[in-house]
Amino acid sequence: MGECSTWNIPFVFLKSALPASLISNAQWKQESHSVTQKCSTWNKDFHTSPFKTPQVSPQNGTSTSSPQLSTLLHSPSRVASKPAARYPASTPMNTPTAHTEPIPHPSRVIAVVNQKGGVGKTTTAINLAAALALEGLPTLLIDIDPQANSSGGLGVVRAKDDEERLSTYDVLLGHATLAEALLPTEIPNLKLVPSSKNLIGATIELINLEGREYKLREALAPIRADYPFILLDCPPALDLLTLNALVASDGLLVPMQAEYFALEGISELMSTLDRVTQAFNSTLGLDGVLLTMYDDRTNLSQQVSENLKSFFDDKLLKTTIPRNIRLAEAPSHGKPVSLYDPKSRGAEAYRELALELLTRNNLESPEAKRRKAAAAAAASTLKSFQVPEKKKSRFWQATKET
Repeated sequence: MGECSTWNIPFVFLKSALPASLISNAQWKQESHSVTQKCSTWNKDFHTSPFKTPQVSPQNGTSTSSPQLSTLLHSPSRVASKPAARYPASTPMNTPTAHTEPIPHPSRVIAVVNQKGGVGKTTTAINLAAALALEGLPTLLIDIDPQANSSGGLGVVRAKDDEERLSTYDVLLGHATLAEALLPTEIPNLKLVPSSKNLIGATIELINLEGREYKLREALAPIRADYPFILLDCPPALDLLTLNALVASDGLLVPMQAEYFALEGISELMSTLDRVTQAFNSTLGLDGVLLTMYDDRTNLSQQVSENLKSFFDDKLLKTTIPRNIRLAEAPSHGKPVSLYDPKSRGAEAYRELALELLTRNNLESPEAKRRKAAAAAAASTLKSFQVPEKKKSRFWQATKET
C-alpha cells in the first residue's frame, strides 16, 4: 500500500456536489476500503506536524489513542482513489479513466481558490492577471464566481438581462465556446470571460450532465495555447464550479489572511486538493500560498507566517500583499490597481508577485527582456564614454628683477 496523505477532513466537498439523498456514507465507507489505494504524493515533501500522532495497531491498522490535533494537520484518513468507490452505483458519473490526462501545454492554468470568503481571491485574480498582462504576456481571466466581482473589477458593467451577454455559465453548459465569450479590457494583453448570476444554478444543472467535472477543461482546450497564463477566480465554496476549476487547472494559488480561522480553512482545502488529485487530475499541484492583507507589525501575523513557512516550506510565496487603501478603491473605478495607481504599495506588491510566479515557472516576460536589453545598452554606453582629460593649467613663472 502506497504512502498516502494524512488529511482527515469531513467528506463535505463531494457531498456538496450531489444531493444528500444520493450519497450513502455507510456504502461509501464499505466500498472505499475495498478499493486498492493509489494515493497522490503531491505533499510528500511537506513538514509533518510536530504534535502527537495516533498510535496504530499493527494487526488491523486502527487507531488506539486519541490524537492531539494541530491547527493545520489532522489525523490520518484513507481515501478511495476511484470515484466509483465514493458514490452509489446508481449515481451517473464519468470515471477518470474515461478521460485522457491533460496534455502539457506551454501555458499554465492557475485557480485562485480558497473556500473561505473575504481573503482576497478576487483582488488577487484581478491584479495578478493585470500585472502579468502588463509584463507583455497574453493573459486570460475567467470569472467562475456567481457574484461576478472580477468582471466588475475590470470595468464590465453588470448586464440587466444575463441573456444579453455570454458568460461562464454558457461555456460550462455548452451553449457557447470560450472564444465567443471573451471580452477585451483596458489592458490589451488581458482578456476576460465574465460571470453571471445564472452560475448560482449551474451546480444543479451540471449534476445530470455526463462528464460534468471536465466541462471547463474541455472548453479551455481549443484556446489554451494562446495564453501563457490563465487565471480562474473561484467562488468561496467547494462545489461543482470549484471542482471544474480544479480539474482544469495545473496549480492552485491560495490567498489567505494571517489569522487563526484561515489556518483551519487551509487544511480542508488541501484535503480537497489531495482528493481531486487522486480522482480527477493527477497533474494538479499547489503553486503557492499567498498572504494577503498582511501587517508585519502585529505578532499574530508573524506567528502565522512562521507556522505556514514551517509547514509549506517553499510553497509559501515570499511576496506578501499589504493592506492598502488603493487596492480597495480600484474596483469602484473598474480598474486594476496597476492602472488606478501604479505607484501604490498594492500595485508594487502584485507586480512582485507576477515576477515571482514567472521566476518559479522559469519564464521571462517580454518586458523583462526589454528591461535587460535597456540595461545592457546603458552599460555599454557608459563603458564607451570616455571622460576627457583635464587640461594642465599653465603657470607663468615670475621673473626676478635683478
